[in-house]
Amino acid sequence: MTSFFDTVSQLTHLTPEGKDALASVLTLKEAGRGEVLLNVDSVCNYVFYIESGLTRTFYYKDGKDVTDWISTEGTFAVSIVSFITRQPDRRGIEALENCRLYALHYADLEKLYSRHHDIERLGRLLVSMGLIQLQKRFDDLHFATAKERYIQILNETPTLVQRVPLGILASFLGITQETLSRIRSQAHIHFLTIVKALAKRRR
Repeated sequence: MTSFFDTVSQLTHLTPEGKDALASVLTLKEAGRGEVLLNVDSVCNYVFYIESGLTRTFYYKDGKDVTDWISTEGTFAVSIVSFITRQPDRRGIEALENCRLYALHYADLEKLYSRHHDIERLGRLLVSMGLIQLQKRFDDLHFATAKERYIQILNETPTLVQRVPLGILASFLGITQETLSRIRSQAHIHFLTIVKALAKRRR
């Protein structure tokens, strides 16, 4: 639970009373690889904080499994639109690895909002983060090339390329596995060129 509050402290300050109240409604969950945390076409009742492991948000289009988002340690996984509107969403959430999670239920948060202004502020920030994430995802898919999106992953969360299956990573990037393999090869060559150039400068 320490890592949860460390992450929260980077977003906003909680009073000791608010922290205790929030801790009292946090539910620890262990999820095995492949376990579905949120079923497709259902209402999202929980915000999941990922202490360890990876999850993905996914949906089906024309019978095809599409990965919409990948959440890593120290971040949150939620179907934000469903969580806010209380309406079913086409998106589901699945554990990509064995995960240790903390779950916050919608009803518990609503009760805390009326009693603790600091938790209410945290809720607003989490919603804002979720909406920004949606906008960023839209912009990446529409304005960045597949190679640029792959380079961004290498810069921001480089371990994903080793931890996420190739097909899921390709789906997240919006490309085929063949295209991803070609981009990875090009990026590797580019990386080696930079390393060699740096080595020459040091001589």
